[in-house]
Amino acid sequence: MNWGSWKDFLAMGGYALYVWGAYLVSLGALCAEIVVLRKRRRDALGTVTRYHARNAEHSHETAP
Repeated sequence: MNWGSWKDFLAMGGYALYVWGAYLVSLGALCAEIVVLRKRRRDALGTVTRYHARNAEHSHETAP
């Protein structure tokens, strides 16, 4: 499409609500995905750290 001005571009030929709404929903989903992935990574690293700490304690207790 060829727009004559920024106003025409932002109006998207009368479909601005749908076009920009779709971009907004997609951006929101991507941001939510990043937040959830960071939380899951932090939780997984904590689990691994606790696992290794527990195993280190047990190996010291059973050592002669």
